[in-house]
Amino acid sequence: MSEVPISHILFVSTALFFIGMYGLFTRRNMITMLMSIELMLNSVNINFVTFNKYLYPEKLDGIFFTIFIITIAAAEAAVAIAIIINLYRSHKSIDVEDATEMKY
Repeated sequence: MSEVPISHILFVSTALFFIGMYGLFTRRNMITMLMSIELMLNSVNINFVTFNKYLYPEKLDGIFFTIFIITIAAAEAAVAIAIIINLYRSHKSIDVEDATEMKY
């Protein structure tokens, strides 16, 4: 079985990162912004696993970093969804522009 070149994997990872960045900067919906951040984190995970496999195949450092990032991303998603639900209950919208007008 042939092995995928590292350049192809890094190209996919870079494309995912910039798609996530584009989504983060151009969308006003908080859920799509959250999904864009998750795309960016997944592209970093792909980089960690790729460099671990090609540079240090006998070590598991990249895998451990990836598991740590997945754990942090899950906690970040839970907190962000709680904030989005709270924002929707108070303003009946999840638009970022409405969040700047919040008054407590």
